[in-house]
Amino acid sequence: MRHRVLVLVIILVVLAAAIWVVLPNNPGITVGENHRSFDTVLGLDLQGGMQVLLEADVPADQEVNAQSMQDARTILENRSNGLGVSEVVFQVAGNRRIVGEFPGLTDTEQVVAALKQTGQLEFVDFGDTFVNVGTVVKTSLGGSQVNPTAETPAATGTPTSETTIDIQNTVWNTIITGSDLKAVVVTTNNMNQPIISFELSPEGQKVFAEFTTNNVGKFIGIVLDKTVISSPSIDEPITEGKGAISGNFTIDSANALAVQLRYGSLPVALKVIETRIVGPTLGADSLQKSLLAGIVGLIIVILFMTLYYRLPGAVSILAILNYAVLTFALYKVIPVTLTLPGIAGLLLSTGGALDANILIIERLKEELRLGRNIQTALELAWKRAWPSIRDSNLATIITSIILFWFGSSFGASAVKGFALTLALGVAVSLINITFVTRTLLSFAFDIFKIENKAKWFGI
Repeated sequence: MRHRVLVLVIILVVLAAAIWVVLPNNPGITVGENHRSFDTVLGLDLQGGMQVLLEADVPADQEVNAQSMQDARTILENRSNGLGVSEVVFQVAGNRRIVGEFPGLTDTEQVVAALKQTGQLEFVDFGDTFVNVGTVVKTSLGGSQVNPTAETPAATGTPTSETTIDIQNTVWNTIITGSDLKAVVVTTNNMNQPIISFELSPEGQKVFAEFTTNNVGKFIGIVLDKTVISSPSIDEPITEGKGAISGNFTIDSANALAVQLRYGSLPVALKVIETRIVGPTLGADSLQKSLLAGIVGLIIVILFMTLYYRLPGAVSILAILNYAVLTFALYKVIPVTLTLPGIAGLLLSTGGALDANILIIERLKEELRLGRNIQTALELAWKRAWPSIRDSNLATIITSIILFWFGSSFGASAVKGFALTLALGVAVSLINITFVTRTLLSFAFDIFKIENKAKWFGI
């Protein structure tokens, strides 16, 4: 009994927190200078925005490498994050085209300018100064045109113990650019930690050898579009044109940086074919109809579960409502970009959650027909139903993971959104059925003094 009370208290606390998260005017959480908003993130089809069609700017008879298009898509997504829209989606369409979606944006010039950035990669002399990743800096390339290997007043601002450097306003000297890279691969060191190995062209090798020989112990910045992506120290002269960038890399972060190093500029030239402003009218209309259908369906389900399954049916409805609140709160916390396919995934997972409750109730009725007392029947019903619930839901999650991978690898954003909401919904459903439904049924049977099983259970 004490265990059940503790579980119930935890359920109520989690439910209260979830209700607070899903409130329409939720202020979010502020910790120090960091603010975390819990606003609902809507996709292009629900809030409107801009859609841009890009095409490989190469002769029609020239074949375009599929991997180059995928790498271009990745670079465009990273570049577009500077617009302040985290839910920007790019997907490869066919062999030569990329479609970009910018929810909430209507400034065509701003979007096109971001897509046409040069993507210039530079190796910059930071001297004794360690510059944090993400810092925007000025370099001699693109500013005052100077010889990368020559000392200039701008480049000699190398800090000493008596000098304070204005990092963002100092013009740092560019040593070599991404055009001097011959190859970039992700490997591991003796500690089995990911590192990024690179090889320079003969011309770049000569310049880099001279610089690293004269600057052992100092910092060299790796800068992409004037933003620092890495600031390693020079441990030893690099004279053979080969080197390695080490740091606290994961496999994913190392691969991401390798793509940036390999393709500081786009691997294939792209041109803007079409820009289109998408209004939210269609999406809003579809959303309203989906919500109306969901409400009507919920009412019908409530009536069916209550009339057919009586008391356990009514308790299951409470568990399903709890599941819906928890799931939507999770979507806002992550956050998950809601689209019409994503809403479909949510509704499908809700149906699966209801089906799991029905399985338990049907097993419960079978045990009661055999003359078991109610609490014993509930335990046996749970044990009989759980393998089917577990296996079916795990199969759905595995399928969702495959769909998500497919959407991520091939740019099928609609499939990706559907798979994500479905997988999260099913995962929450498993937790909900394990703790919430079981606990609520047990308490309901204790509260109501049930003597007429036919009246309370419909058997």
